[in-house]
Amino acid sequence: MSPSAPLSTLKIVEFRNLLFGRFLIILAFRMLATLLGWWVYQLTKDPFSIGLIGLSEVIPAVSCALYAGHVIDMNEKKKLLLICTYAYFVLISLLMIPAFFSHKFHFTGHQITYYIYGVIFFTGIARAFLGPIVPSMIPKIVGKEKLAGAVTLNQATFLSSSVLGHALGGFLIAWMGISWTLVIIVGLILTASLFFWKLNPQFSTYTHERPEVFASIKTGISYIYRTKEILGALCLDMFAVLFGGAVAMIPVFASDILKVGAEGFGILNAASDIGAACVIISLSFFPLKKNQGKILLGVVTGFGLCIIGFGLSTWYWLSFLFLMLSGMFDGISVVIRGTIVQLKTPDNIRGRVLSANSIFIMSSNEMGQFESGLAAKLLGVVRSVVFGGLMTIAVVTFIGIRFPKLRKMEY
Repeated sequence: MSPSAPLSTLKIVEFRNLLFGRFLIILAFRMLATLLGWWVYQLTKDPFSIGLIGLSEVIPAVSCALYAGHVIDMNEKKKLLLICTYAYFVLISLLMIPAFFSHKFHFTGHQITYYIYGVIFFTGIARAFLGPIVPSMIPKIVGKEKLAGAVTLNQATFLSSSVLGHALGGFLIAWMGISWTLVIIVGLILTASLFFWKLNPQFSTYTHERPEVFASIKTGISYIYRTKEILGALCLDMFAVLFGGAVAMIPVFASDILKVGAEGFGILNAASDIGAACVIISLSFFPLKKNQGKILLGVVTGFGLCIIGFGLSTWYWLSFLFLMLSGMFDGISVVIRGTIVQLKTPDNIRGRVLSANSIFIMSSNEMGQFESGLAAKLLGVVRSVVFGGLMTIAVVTFIGIRFPKLRKMEY
C-alpha cells in the first residue's frame, strides 16, 4: 500500500483520536437531526415547520462563519474544538426540559416547537466554529503526502456515523421515546470530548503581527474567488444540494405517504448515508485516479435523477433504493470536493477557506431544508421534490459550462 493510500493514515494515533471523536459527535448530531425532524412534525403536522429547523440554525451559522474562520486561523485549535463541543453539550441538554417536563409545565406543541427553534439558533453559532475546526487540523496531523487519503477517511467517518445516527435515532425514538434518546445524544457529545482532549495543541502560524479582522476575512474570500476549481466545486455543492434536499421531507413521506412509522423513518433517513458510506469505504481502497472533475459533474447529475425518482415513488423499498443511490453519487461528490478544497488551500488560510466552505455547505443543507419546507407548502410535497431534482440537473449543466477548470480538474 502506497504512503498516500487512505488506510495508511490510521497508523497515526492522533489522527485516530480525531476520527473517533468526530465519529461520536457526528453520530450525536445525526441522531439529533432525526429526532428534531420527527418531534417537530409530530407536534405541528406541518412540513414547513421542519424547514424552519434548518433556517433557525443556518442564519446564525452563516452569519458567524467568516469571523469563525479568522478566529480559527489566529488561535489554538484544540482549545476552540473543546469549547465548541461543550457549548453543544450544554445547549442540547436544554432540550431535555420540554422533553421531560412538558406535562408538568403544561407546554403546548407550539411552545415546544418555538423553544426548539431557539435552542437550535444558538447551536448554529457553535456550529459556525466547530464545523471547520476538525478539517483544518487534519493537514498538520497527517502531513501533505497523506492528506488525500486522510480526507477520504474523514469523509468515511462522517458518513458511517451519519448512517448509524439516522437509523439509530429512529429506532431509539420508537423504543425509548424522545426524552431518553436526548439523554443518549448528550452522552455521546460528552464522550467525543474525551477523544478531543487527547489531541496535541495546534497554534496559529501568526506569532507576531496578526491581520485586522476584515482584512483577514477578505484574504480567505479572495483566495476562493481566484481559485476557480474551489469556487466551482463549492457553487456546485451549494446549489445542487439546496434544490435536491429531499431528505428534509422524509418525515412527511414516512408518516403520510409511505406510512412506515418511526422505525421505517429511521431506516429511510439513513438510506442516502448508507449509500455514501459504501462508496467512500470503497474509495478508501480504490481511490479515483483521474478525470475527477468530469466524474464530479456526472455523479451530481445522477444525484438529481435519484431525487426525482424518490419524489415519484410510492413503494417503501423503491424509495429506499433511490435514496441509497443518491447517497452513493453524493459520496463520490463529497470526496472529490473535499480533496479539491484541502489540496488547493495553503495552511495559513485554511481556517478561513474552510469556514467559507462551511457557508456553502450550511447554505445547501439547512437552507435546502428550509427551501424544501417552503416548496412543499407551495407546490405540495411530491411536486416540490421532483422540482428540486430537476433544478439540481440544471445547476450541474450551468456549473459545467461556467467553470471549465473544474470540469478538467485532476489531482
